[in-house]
Amino acid sequence: MTTGTEIDTVTAAAAVVPEPVAAAVAEAPAPAAVAGKRDRTPPVQPVLEKLFELYPNLFGAEFLPLKLGIFQELLALHPEHFPRDALKAALGVHTRSTRYLQCVAAGKPRHDLQGVAVEAVAPEHVYWAILELFRRRQARAAQDLRPKLRAQLLAAFEASGLTRQDYLARVQTRDTDSTAALEDAFAELDQTLARQEALRTAYAASGKTVAEFADMYGLDRRDVTRALEGKPRVEASAADA
Repeated sequence: MTTGTEIDTVTAAAAVVPEPVAAAVAEAPAPAAVAGKRDRTPPVQPVLEKLFELYPNLFGAEFLPLKLGIFQELLALHPEHFPRDALKAALGVHTRSTRYLQCVAAGKPRHDLQGVAVEAVAPEHVYWAILELFRRRQARAAQDLRPKLRAQLLAAFEASGLTRQDYLARVQTRDTDSTAALEDAFAELDQTLARQEALRTAYAASGKTVAEFADMYGLDRRDVTRALEGKPRVEASAADA
């Protein structure tokens, strides 16, 4: 499937994960080794250890999203340490890891080799990382994790600052499961907005204070306050859909 996203640096991940996930963590052309030629894949552990030694802020205890183009920078700066194919394979392993996907899904900014935040992770990359993490966790979990997935997708949408129409255009994919997950999340958002609007209408007609209104209906005062304050940006984006 195609995502419309131009990949700049590690697309080694594309060899083993769906293309949307590969794009979410993408950073370099795929290595020559493919399925059936595993014996030709260069060893990655020494490269990963060297990356940790040189750049512990990026490859150490806490992973950070890597800036686009970092593959080429590493090759240029450390040709003696990083053979091209071995570096591709190592970065592919690194960016496919659950820890790396977690930092992308959290919406942390991309960082350069000095550990400086240089650019935001694209909304579609956050979206695809969230979906891949859900798939991995759901495969091991006994309980249904879809409610948590919907909450994460809505939080990522809100953090993107995009209208719903623009967000959908960025994350569109032919993967039916991914599409269904986002549709369910937006359906839940619409229900929440409808409830908030009904509560605001009832409050305006009640003539009560927030405390009195909440007590009258057995509601948490904080929930009433949040509903009355509303989320103008989210409401506007919902109207665009």
